[in-house]
Amino acid sequence: MRSMIEPSKKKIWAYLTPGILIYAFVVFIPILYAIYYSFFDWSGGTHMTFIKFENYSKLIRDMDFWGAIKNNLILVVVCIIGQIGLAFVMSILLNSRQARNKQLHMSIAFFPSTLAAIVIGSVWSLIFDYRHGLLNWALTALGHGDSIQPWLSNPKLSIYFVAIPVIWQFVGYYLIIIMSAYSSIDKSLLEAAEIDGATAIQQSRYITLPIIKPALVVCLVLCIAGNMKIFDHIYVMTGGSANTMVGAMYAYNVSFKMMKMGYGSAVAIGILLVSLVITIASKQLSSLGANND
Repeated sequence: MRSMIEPSKKKIWAYLTPGILIYAFVVFIPILYAIYYSFFDWSGGTHMTFIKFENYSKLIRDMDFWGAIKNNLILVVVCIIGQIGLAFVMSILLNSRQARNKQLHMSIAFFPSTLAAIVIGSVWSLIFDYRHGLLNWALTALGHGDSIQPWLSNPKLSIYFVAIPVIWQFVGYYLIIIMSAYSSIDKSLLEAAEIDGATAIQQSRYITLPIIKPALVVCLVLCIAGNMKIFDHIYVMTGGSANTMVGAMYAYNVSFKMMKMGYGSAVAIGILLVSLVITIASKQLSSLGANND
C-alpha cells in the first residue's frame, strides 16, 4: 500500500529537475559569471584584460563601498526591530483572547507585501515630499510648520526614513510566518500558565519564544538577506544619494553608469560575501542563545 502512495525516485527527480534548472539559470550561473568577470578589467565590450585580484584589492580600500555596506547594516538593524519586532508584538495581540477578526487583521497587514517595491517607494516619496507631501501638510495643519523639512534629503535621518516603507511593506509577511509558528503551540500550556498566575510577558518569554524560535530565526535570515540586497525602494525614493547609498545601488552605478563591469562584478561578489558572513554569524548567535536557554 505504501509503495502505491509514495512516488518513485524517477518521478521525484522529474518534479524537482525543472525547479533546479530554473534556480541554476537564474541564481547559480549568474554568480559564477560574476566571479569570472570580477578578475577582468572590462567595460562591457569585447575587450577584456585579465588583472587577477586587482578588483578585490581595490574593493577592500574602497570607502564608498564600505559606506554603502554601512547603510545596508543600518537598514538590517532597523528592519529587524521594525519588521520582526512589530510582527512579534502584533502576533501576541492577535493571539490574545480579546482579539477579534484575526484573519481580517492578518490580511490587511499582509496586503502591502503583495505590492511592487516601486509602487511602495513612489507612494512614500509622495508622503515625504517637501512641497506637497502628506507629512509636511499634516505638520503644518497641526501648527508645527517650523518642523517641516525635506525628509529624504536629511543627511543624518534619510536612511531611517527610507526604512519606514520597507518596514511597512514586509511586517505583515513576517507576521504570517510567526502566526503559523503560533499554531503549533499547545493552548493548554498557555492556559495552565495563566492559571498559575503567569503574566502575558512571562508567557511570551518562557513558553512562546522558545517554541517559535525556529520561525524567528527564519525571519531573521530573510530580513538580513532582503535588506542586504535592497535596491528598488532606494532607487525610487532617493536615486541612491550619498546618504542612502546601499551596496546593490553602488554595484548598479559602478557597472552601468561608470561602465566598469569587471569592478561592478567584484562589488556584487563583495556584497554576497558580506551577506553570507552576517547571515552565518546571526544563525550562530541564535544557536548559542538556544543552547544557553
